[in-house]
Amino acid sequence: MGNIIKTQTAESQTDANLVSSLKDTEHDNLVVLSDYPCRDVSEPIFRMGDRLRGLSQEACWWRVFSLQTRTENYIPSNHVAKVFHGWLFEGVGRQKAEELLLLPGNTVGSFLVRESPNHRGVYSLSVRHRDIKHYKIFRLDNSWYYISPGLTFQCLEDMINHYSDSSDGICCILSAPCLALASTPNSVPQAPPVVMRHNFNWKKVNRSELVTPSDQSYGGSKNNMVSYGVRSSIAAYLSLTETEDLEEKRRRTMMNKRRTMYTVPGYNNQEREEID
Repeated sequence: MGNIIKTQTAESQTDANLVSSLKDTEHDNLVVLSDYPCRDVSEPIFRMGDRLRGLSQEACWWRVFSLQTRTENYIPSNHVAKVFHGWLFEGVGRQKAEELLLLPGNTVGSFLVRESPNHRGVYSLSVRHRDIKHYKIFRLDNSWYYISPGLTFQCLEDMINHYSDSSDGICCILSAPCLALASTPNSVPQAPPVVMRHNFNWKKVNRSELVTPSDQSYGGSKNNMVSYGVRSSIAAYLSLTETEDLEEKRRRTMMNKRRTMYTVPGYNNQEREEID
């Protein structure tokens, strides 16, 4: 009897340590649950879904650093929720979880694990799919967790890792924690403009179109948007390539002639006959 009590106590302590270590990793990460101040009062300083870094907690206020605006300010404690491990939201109800998952920046597979505001240690998994799906997370007597009875996990982290690889009975694979893809406007990389370029063959350019008599005077032709210096350089390049092409043609002609000549037996090596 005494051994059973000791075993259960040890298991409870182990589970408490796992949850505690899970939370201690990122104890100062916060998410804004509602706009502050209210829009009826003034333009909000913080908006629902904003990520904050908690600097210190003073009575009913948090002194925070906004990851969006990169500034410090104060916000009431009831306007934020602590976030552990990037996906474990403390004190977030079902309705608020749906509001957060429907914010821009979340996609199909975005998820969060929420701890009940009224019952400590009671968790649910909320996933964005065609709509928001909620799954109650159960606990066995040995403190292992499960959604489907056939799959049990020693800790919440193991559960999330599993469902990130396979849907295994839930609506879809977990893709990313809620709001994980949201970023500040300044940090969003802008896509470079796409410029379509057609293949251009310099050998087909007529040099007379590049350098005209009107270009011989300073300033060049007014109807040509390419400067005289650039066009002169292009023309010189074309002239050089044409010269190289002529030399190559001569070389090939000579090689062909040599291939079509043979030595007639009995003649001197210098006496050769060319085949027509």
